[in-house]
Amino acid sequence: MFRSKMISRIAAASLAVGLLAGTVTAASAAGDTVHPPRQSWSWSGPFGTFDRAQLQRGYKIYKEVCSSCHSMNLVAFRNLADKGGPEFSEGQVKELASTFKVTDGPNDKGEMFERPGRPSDHFPSPFPNPEAAKASLGGTPPDLSLIAKARGYERGVLLSLVDLVTQYQEQGPDYITALLSGYSDPPKGITVGDGLAYNKYFPGGQLSMQPPLNPGQVDYTDGTPTTVEQYAKDVTAFLMWAAEPKMEERKRVGAWFMLLMLILGISAYFTKKKIWSNVAH
Repeated sequence: MFRSKMISRIAAASLAVGLLAGTVTAASAAGDTVHPPRQSWSWSGPFGTFDRAQLQRGYKIYKEVCSSCHSMNLVAFRNLADKGGPEFSEGQVKELASTFKVTDGPNDKGEMFERPGRPSDHFPSPFPNPEAAKASLGGTPPDLSLIAKARGYERGVLLSLVDLVTQYQEQGPDYITALLSGYSDPPKGITVGDGLAYNKYFPGGQLSMQPPLNPGQVDYTDGTPTTVEQYAKDVTAFLMWAAEPKMEERKRVGAWFMLLMLILGISAYFTKKKIWSNVAH
C-alpha cells in the first residue's frame, strides 16, 4: 500500500512538472511577448454591468480614431440606444448616425449615391472592399464587431483551470487594452522592420498598425483623464459591448435561473423528507 501511494505521488508530481514545463515552453515560444496585466472591469463577475459613461466615451474613441481604418459591420446605429449598451437617446443616435456617409442606391438613374446615415444603418466600412483597404494600408484591418471575443492569449493549462473557478473571462479585453497602450521603443538588439511598430504584447513583437492613440488626442467632456491608458480601456469596453450586447440580460436571466433552481432544490428536499418521514428504512 505504501509503495502504491508513493507511485501515485510521483506520478502526480511528474504530471505537475509536465504541465508547468508545457506552460514555460509555450511562453518561451512566444518570444518577447508577455502576458497582459489584469484590468479591473465593471462587467466582471456574474453580476457585473457595463459602465454607460465608459461605453459612450469608447464610442467616441472608435468614431474619431478607429473608424478611419476599421469597420463594425455587425453593429447598427440604433443599437447605441439599446438597454444594456451606451444608451444614447434616440435624438443622439440620429445625430451620431448622420455624421457618417452611407452608400445607397441605385437611384432612378441606376447610380449609387452617398447619403447621411440613419439609425437603421449599420456602421459603414471606411473602404468599399477589402482590396481597397489592402491597397491603401498594405493590409486589411479586421472588423471590430467581435474583436473583443475573438482575441485573447494563452494562459497555460494550470491558469486555465484556475480561470474555471475564478470565472476570469476577460482575456480578450485585457489583451486589447495592453496592445493599444503597449507601444514602445524596441529593446536593445531587436530591429524593427520597415513600416512596423514594436509592441511587447503582440506575438512576435512587431505589427503593422502604428500607435493609434496619443495623450490628449480625443476630448472628454466629463473630466475623465485623456491618457492613452484611459483611451485604451474606454474603447475596449465599447468593443466588448459590441461583441456581447446582451451580456447584462444574459446575466440577469442566469441569476434568476440559479435562484429558481435553488428554491426547487430546497422544496424537493423537504418534500422528500415529508413523504418518507414515516416509512421505515
